[in-house]
Amino acid sequence: MRKLLKILLIILAIPTVVAVVGIIASVVLYLTTDLQEPYISPQRLSQYNTTDSIGCKYYNRGMMQQNEYGLWELKIEGDAVERGDTFGALADSLLYYQESVFVNELYRIIPSRSYINFLRYILVLFNRDLGHNINEEYRTEIAAMAHHCTHEYDFIGTPYQRQLNYHAAHDIGHLMQDYMLVGCSSFAVWDDAASDSTLLVGRNFDFYMGDDFAHNKLITVCAPDSGYKYISVGWAGMIGVLSGMNEAGLTVTINASKGTLPTTTATPISILAREILQYAGNIEEAYKIADSRRTFVSESILIGSASDGKAAIIEKSPDKMALFTTEGNHIISTNHYQSDTFATDSRNQENIATSDSPHRYARIEALIDSLAPVTTQDVADILRDYKGEGGKYIGQCNELSLNQSIAHHAVIFAPKQRTMWVSTAPWQSGAFIAYNLDSIFSDANDTMPLYDNSLTIAADTAFINNHYNDIVTYRRLTKYIREAADDARTVAADTLQRYIDSNPHLYHTHALAGDYYLSQGNVQQAISEWEKALNLAIPRAGERQAIEEKIKKHTPKI
Repeated sequence: MRKLLKILLIILAIPTVVAVVGIIASVVLYLTTDLQEPYISPQRLSQYNTTDSIGCKYYNRGMMQQNEYGLWELKIEGDAVERGDTFGALADSLLYYQESVFVNELYRIIPSRSYINFLRYILVLFNRDLGHNINEEYRTEIAAMAHHCTHEYDFIGTPYQRQLNYHAAHDIGHLMQDYMLVGCSSFAVWDDAASDSTLLVGRNFDFYMGDDFAHNKLITVCAPDSGYKYISVGWAGMIGVLSGMNEAGLTVTINASKGTLPTTTATPISILAREILQYAGNIEEAYKIADSRRTFVSESILIGSASDGKAAIIEKSPDKMALFTTEGNHIISTNHYQSDTFATDSRNQENIATSDSPHRYARIEALIDSLAPVTTQDVADILRDYKGEGGKYIGQCNELSLNQSIAHHAVIFAPKQRTMWVSTAPWQSGAFIAYNLDSIFSDANDTMPLYDNSLTIAADTAFINNHYNDIVTYRRLTKYIREAADDARTVAADTLQRYIDSNPHLYHTHALAGDYYLSQGNVQQAISEWEKALNLAIPRAGERQAIEEKIKKHTPKI
């Protein structure tokens, strides 16, 4: 009996032992994490910046100014230390603002400081090899920039750790595309599909973390000591590339896709895009660089090439990769893969069958066909299009549309002419202002602003006048009514009606109104609103199914 009891105690102790071993192993992994922070001599960081009479800041060989359209323009050059140091010194206030917005959003989602500390622990474990997956040049650039970051958020990590992890956090946002953080659309036309037969590329970067996050858009013009000079669009702290073009006329844009879920970190996709932009002059060279790096998200990278006279898509997941090309005169990238390599991939098949991605693809295809040969104005019109397939009005902010009024930025590239147009607020509906790389990198050009006002594409004033205020009202009241529904709190009847009237053709307006009525015990009115939602265009099969299940659950049994 005593022997049996001893065996039983040993068996019962096994889970505890395993748990203790697991905790010890996790602590050891945490304490031994090395994000490969490069050493930078303090003598390299001893300069100071100045500001002239019109608000342009200077530091080393760099300069920064906010132009009349509200875009920040940053010009940097040199080796990794000089680039990062200049970036940080000139954009220090923007770095603080951008990080504050990010952390405040984190607190909104997770108000507990202890949970945030726990998430930091998990993040360090997940990203413990991140430094090994970013080459020394870019780690050095990030480290030099981080010297100018605040210590207010050191509870999350050191400035270097935070800035390195923020590049990976962008990829986490891509993984969360089901939550509407990412749903980008891009395309390219050439030969007889383009107005002058030369390549044109357009893209919407629909990475949405609130209007505050997108407030300070940053145009970075970089002349590195190795590789190609380039221009890119992003935000302070992002040394990676989201949308950009180099002096060889090679363009890079990234679109999230669905693929194998990651189990550990690898090279952030924006860092890979930066390497391609800095070191590739054509599609073949871009593909070789992409093939040399392992990424931990699934991504479509659209490469436009002046030297090739066309565009191609690098489709990359954590475990496989393909180059997708077309025999025709245009190519389209939304959020699903198109190559034979991914044709039988179950996650890609599910994405095509259940998401909004193929609908946006079809809308771009139809618009290209109707407008060809496409001009730069036509590219802007396509990026601004807010209708569904067949030109049907489907309400504002619908994920089935190309223009969901959430774009951080939209860009147009004319690679042969070395010209890039960037959207200004609101979203992609403001003016597109032009940057010509030949002019910017001319030896005689050391002035700001950097854009060429003669090439500006006018704002979509009809959209702004007719829809902007309604969209702002819709977004503000969506949050208010969602919180009221969650708390079973009463909303004034005129407020609810104002909400419905702000966006009556969008399914989500009625779906949320139904949820609110249910919270007030008005089942009949809830079902009525849900049924209205079902008669409108719904982006994903799962959303339609969820509404149908609510109706079924709350319909009285006869």
